[in-house]
This record gives sequence, structure tokens and C-alpha cells, in this order.
Amino acid sequence: MKKIITLSREFGAGAGEIGRRVAKELDYDYVDKELIIQTARSANVDVERILHRDEEAPTIFGFTQSLFDMYGAPLDERLFAAQKEIIRKIGEHGRCVIVGRNANSILSEFDDSLHVFIHAEERWRANRLKEKYMPDSTYDQIIEKMKAVDKKRRKYCSYYTNTEFGDARSYDLCLCSSSLGIDECVSLVCNIARG
Repeated sequence: MKKIITLSREFGAGAGEIGRRVAKELDYDYVDKELIIQTARSANVDVERILHRDEEAPTIFGFTQSLFDMYGAPLDERLFAAQKEIIRKIGEHGRCVIVGRNANSILSEFDDSLHVFIHAEERWRANRLKEKYMPDSTYDQIIEKMKAVDKKRRKYCSYYTNTEFGDARSYDLCLCSSSLGIDECVSLVCNIARG
């Protein structure tokens, strides 16, 4: 039985729903964006500021800013270090489903783990987002948002893990939720986790 399941995802591909359902079926803890709030508190950083910076690579320092931080690492580095520590503690406890946060890379050396990437066809993701979360947005606005979020995730992944977001070599399993459907993705992940 796999004790740790990580789900990386394209925006709108349904990984949150898949993760919640997998966690419920396996009676595992479900961990997602709430981890950012825990991380912010443990790093003594303002929660609103963290939520604004969620899954973004650090910005390059401006010319007038010092490259040296006399109070320690830059905010982005402290945030990622604190988040990494929390993810590792959750992983050590096991029996968890973690969505996002580069958990697949952070927990890559943990035994009994299953690392999954959820992707989907662009129009399917846009339809799903419009129906569930963004009913007042146009398809063009939704697709623009999807591209922006996925671009941030690619940069964040590359910067902190030196891996490529969505590259199959970083995962045990890649699932296309638009062709398989959410139910089948849940079933596949649970069956593989049960081994």
C-alpha cells in the first residue's frame, strides 16, 4: 500500500477533486493550499502576502535592492524552506494525499509513495472551470487564466526543484482527466495505491 500520494496538476484538470475523493476512499489526510497558511504561520510571515505569492518563483531583485539579506534568506526562500519542512513532516507521518506544492520532488526519495500528474485538454479544463468556479468569465478569460497559472507553476517547479513541470519522468503516473474522466482517475489512483 502506498502511504503517500502526491498530485501535481494543470490548472482546471480536477486534481483537487480527485485528491479529495482518493483521500476519502483510502481514509487518508488531504493536504492542499491550507498548507500555505500553516507554512506562513511557521515562518512568521503574513498570510495574505503568502497567498498572493502562492506557487510563484521568486522575482529577480531590482537594481536598487541588495542581493544580500542581512536578516536571512529572501521571503520566497524562507517560505519554500518552511513549506518543504512541513511537507516532509506530513510525508513522514504517511497516509496522506498532497496536491501541488512540488510535493512529488520534495518526497521523491520516500518509499511507499505514488507521484501522479493530472492534465487535461484545454477546452475541457475551460468548460470545467466555467461551470464550477468562474461562471461569469468568458472562455477567453478562463483560458488566459489557465495559461497564466500553469506558467507560474512551471517557473516555480523549475526554480525550486530543477525539474520540468509535467515531465513524465518526475511522476509514477500521468493521467488525462479529460479523456479518462474524474471517476476513472480516482479509481486508477486508488487501485495503484492499494497495489
